[in-house]
Amino acid sequence: MSAGGTTLERRVLDAAKTCCEKWGVAKVTIDDIANESGVSRASLYRLFPGGKDVLFEALRLQELEDFFTRLSAHVEGADGLEDLLVCAVVAATAELRADRHLALMLASEPGETLGHLTVDGLPRIMRVATVFLAPFVDPYLPRRESAALVELLSRLVISYFLAPSQHVDLGDPESARTFIVTHILPAFDAALIRS
Repeated sequence: MSAGGTTLERRVLDAAKTCCEKWGVAKVTIDDIANESGVSRASLYRLFPGGKDVLFEALRLQELEDFFTRLSAHVEGADGLEDLLVCAVVAATAELRADRHLALMLASEPGETLGHLTVDGLPRIMRVATVFLAPFVDPYLPRRESAALVELLSRLVISYFLAPSQHVDLGDPESARTFIVTHILPAFDAALIRS
């Protein structure tokens, strides 16, 4: 199920997000979500067969799609590959830093939240990032390299967000540009020359 689903699905997912912010994922029940959304338990189970696990998976997908929709708007119209990459990492870093829900989840349930940003959730993040961002990179690189570049930048943004560096600030355009020009673009130029 796409997270973009119906208005009712969206209302339930927004209610689930609110409940998570209030009580944490582990303590939220289907009854809490039903009460917050104004939707009956039976309707919740019809919308999300499998219950809470399926609902939270849909919430994670909705959050990713919303994130990459906003990010796509930031990079649209970028002038060249370098500017595209700088806009993408700066905007992604700013989005992560400003995400109140993510901050609350990292504070209240760091283990589970980190899992959804790393080991457990990384394959999902890479798939959604590639769907949304690879088309912006495709005019500059073959699809395989384009997807690899999107994956690399996604991993770097998450890594530098979770463990900030004294040397690189991907939220700062000048620092991000220096990093990309020095470390990222030469690697992809070399890969294209060898292929």
